[in-house]
Amino acid sequence: MIETIAPVVNAVLQGETVAAPAIPPSAAAALAVGLAALGSGYAERGIGAAAVGAVAEDDSMFGRGLILTVLPETLVILALVVVFVV
Repeated sequence: MIETIAPVVNAVLQGETVAAPAIPPSAAAALAVGLAALGSGYAERGIGAAAVGAVAEDDSMFGRGLILTVLPETLVILALVVVFVV
């Protein structure tokens, strides 16, 4: 394992370019947005359940629950903006 990594590390430290498998930019963008969406959905799962429980107990908690539920979704919007800017 070290024998395969050592030439790459030496080349990077010496500033040489090393041929590496390239990821197409469109695939990298899709991966970035997809992972952001996956993380956001995972976060919204718990937040949404807690928000529904809080609203069931007290109707005045609807606004707070809605804001906290939508908050993770801003990560996906930010990822989309970054993809289009870069």
